[in-house]
Amino acid sequence: MKALIIADRKRYEKFMPDTPFVRELEKVFMPLGTPDAELLQAGGDADFLAADAIAKVSAELIDGMPNLKVIHSEGVAYNGIDCAAAAARGIPVCNNAGINAQAVAEHAVMLMLMLQRSAIAGNEAVLAGKQIGMKTSMMGQIPELGDCTVGLIGFGNIARETAKRLNAFGCKVAYYASHRRDAETEAKLGVTYMTPDEMKKECDIISIHVPVTPETTGMVDREFLRGMKKAALLINTARGEIVDNEALKEALTEGWIAGAGLDTVSPEPVPADHVLLHLPEEAARRIVFSPHIAGVTRSTFRRGHANIWTAFETVAAGGRPANVVNGI
Repeated sequence: MKALIIADRKRYEKFMPDTPFVRELEKVFMPLGTPDAELLQAGGDADFLAADAIAKVSAELIDGMPNLKVIHSEGVAYNGIDCAAAAARGIPVCNNAGINAQAVAEHAVMLMLMLQRSAIAGNEAVLAGKQIGMKTSMMGQIPELGDCTVGLIGFGNIARETAKRLNAFGCKVAYYASHRRDAETEAKLGVTYMTPDEMKKECDIISIHVPVTPETTGMVDREFLRGMKKAALLINTARGEIVDNEALKEALTEGWIAGAGLDTVSPEPVPADHVLLHLPEEAARRIVFSPHIAGVTRSTFRRGHANIWTAFETVAAGGRPANVVNGI
């Protein structure tokens, strides 16, 4: 049997599980951006297709692979795969739902703490020989995370893992989702339900955990930010498109909110002239960026690659793979 892999070969070989099935399977690696004609020439007879989360898997490619049994995204995203074309042929498309939940949850908490403790400004102060002045200015001004009410907008895998970690700090944790969870689940995860309007009024930190949809694009707009507490922090480890950049610039510049921690910024890659990169000095101290690395830990990739090869082996044995996203 054969697998066509559209992704970085070194990464796959690094995280590839050492099992008899994987060792015996013929593997054809092709880089991102390879034209369909070349993919079909090299691996058109493959039984399995694995693709980088941003790879394009077209209907033409799918239809040109007569032996294809399953398609698997390397990540959580699968929007580059023509799921309808795969479904028309009865081919399941799978993703790696939940593999980065623990990593992104850790990162969200890190951004909260960095903002509360002025981590970047503190580092700069020490390097500049201004430690005592910085320390003196912060005396009695630093909140503890455990004293905060944190609102999670969205309540999927990442938000649930974030809630667990915030509970350990002693936070009061609220969540919003389109469907409220049952009382048993809320009690188990130590969360209470709030609407977004309630969160804006009550929460010291609001953390975004929703996917990009027509409804969520630009959801964090001027009205949203103006409704937050002036001492509140905004955290976004979801997608940059959810936040209105101009509105956030105003919020930080005019003091509508206390700060923002962003792992994701739209567009990506972030251009050098991006509006959020050129804030006035005082506002710039109240924003923390990271380069969209929340979910790219070693453990995330180990879990994800184990899922891919397990899915292929399951299908080879006549079984149904996990995390099917196209209704097959």
